[in-house]
Amino acid sequence: MNLLKRFEKMMSLSEADWAKHANPLSVYTRIPCLSFISLSIWSREYMGLYALIPLVISLFWTWYNPRAFSAPVTTDNWASKAVFGERVLLQKDALEIPKHHLTMVNSLMAMIAVGMPILFYGLYMNDLWIIAFGNFAVIVPKLWFLDRMVWIYDDMKETNPEFKRWLTTADK
Repeated sequence: MNLLKRFEKMMSLSEADWAKHANPLSVYTRIPCLSFISLSIWSREYMGLYALIPLVISLFWTWYNPRAFSAPVTTDNWASKAVFGERVLLQKDALEIPKHHLTMVNSLMAMIAVGMPILFYGLYMNDLWIIAFGNFAVIVPKLWFLDRMVWIYDDMKETNPEFKRWLTTADK
């Protein structure tokens, strides 16, 4: 089972949850989750076991976030399309997603994978500067990944009526 499928199963989003996650508030409040988790772990030297409180809250928010908001009235925006692109990508085995997209997705995943050991090293050493650099090295390619998801969605919605139905505008 590939990594994206495992992640989707762990998150176990229903159709209604995917619709809620397309809310831009969900997308934008999820972006800092890794930083909050990192700061919670970093604070262990200063807070002791109390550092588990912000860590548990951060982990819970990471899981709950896609379910926390209502479905948006309109989905004709960058954040909603990024979520739709992720949904499309999760179906890549059954779809013919253009190769240039898949190549870029793999490159971005590799960049994220390069950033993770830096972040883990910083967390292990409890060095805030290395932690900050590790977060930067993971979050920037993740944002680029989300931008690629918008592009994938915009390309694929033209070939699949189901994907096109996800898009709602203020006019509809």
